[in-house]
Amino acid sequence: MREFTAQDFAARIDRAAAQARDAGLAGVLVTPGPDMTYFTGYTPTAMTERITLLVVPAEGEASIVVPVLERPDLDRAAGAAALHVTAWTDGVDEYAVTAGLLDTAGRYAISDSAWAMHLLGLQRTLPGSSYSAMTQALPMLRAVKGPDEIERLAAAGAANDATFADIVEIRFSGRRELDVAADLAGFLRDHGHSQVDFTVVGSGPNGANPHHEAGDRVIQEGDMVVLDFGGLKDGYGSDMTRMVHVGGDVTDQQREVFEVVRAAQQAGVEAVRPGATCQDVDRAARAVITEAGYGEQFIHRTGHGIGLTTHEPPYMIEGEEQPIVSGMCFSVEPGIYLPGNFGVRIEDIVVAFPDDVPDGARRLNNAPHELHVVE
Repeated sequence: MREFTAQDFAARIDRAAAQARDAGLAGVLVTPGPDMTYFTGYTPTAMTERITLLVVPAEGEASIVVPVLERPDLDRAAGAAALHVTAWTDGVDEYAVTAGLLDTAGRYAISDSAWAMHLLGLQRTLPGSSYSAMTQALPMLRAVKGPDEIERLAAAGAANDATFADIVEIRFSGRRELDVAADLAGFLRDHGHSQVDFTVVGSGPNGANPHHEAGDRVIQEGDMVVLDFGGLKDGYGSDMTRMVHVGGDVTDQQREVFEVVRAAQQAGVEAVRPGATCQDVDRAARAVITEAGYGEQFIHRTGHGIGLTTHEPPYMIEGEEQPIVSGMCFSVEPGIYLPGNFGVRIEDIVVAFPDDVPDGARRLNNAPHELHVVE
């Protein structure tokens, strides 16, 4: 798998500057976290109170402010060579140093994960400046993935598929949700994940909570179990949901709800077509569930973008009129949740309009969608 180069990071910075100009912003301010990694390849070894800030002006040279004691780490990053570096030392006014790179009356997009103390420090030093959250001001900044990013997301999806193939071979009945969740985490790491972000194991009535955290409940014969798991592999995210049933006697209601969700998920994927918007995916999936009489039990959006983080723009939700464009990667994950009884969700990550499916979406998860019966 090809490593990202200085040229890759320079192109991303150029695109950020162009989007800032188009939005009427003075520039983009990037703090440590996924945004910093995306634009420079630099991931600080520690998230400290000392300010580190990449300044991408709408016009002019990109600069980065970094504590002098952390500069050696920055210099090893692939994207650092193209940046003007301002290293500051303890004891100086770090905000005054940073302010020298900013327009005193500029309006900037800043990383969502910026520390409040740093943002407030800049506002205090430059009272004429103003700031907007990155995902609100420039939601498309990281939303369209390049071929190398899609390759990483596909590899992460394949690792999820392999993890599911492993988990359905273990015993569920008589074991705690926590035990199955630990197995999921282990399989994800076995298949190359460096970070496990979530292992939802929602058995029986716990499946009616979409973000249930695995607990001490003992899984029983007859349970529907929601398995939603993912994390980071080679720096990019995975996220997949599949359903299993414990034992062979699936009730009529369980089967009906499962088949409705499966049809809704297929409809959501098929809604990814040239000219479609993000809300069209939500509408297509939701229409199937509503027509079946379960509309009030579908209580979340249909999908979210994925990349360096497992949740990021774009979002598949009513009111989001952003057109779907080639290279967007996002989940399609409708669900039905019956409190006190069970829940069903099916989720795949898809990429919009790849070369092999120019008029639709390609799934990056290929584990079977059938209701798996486990012991």
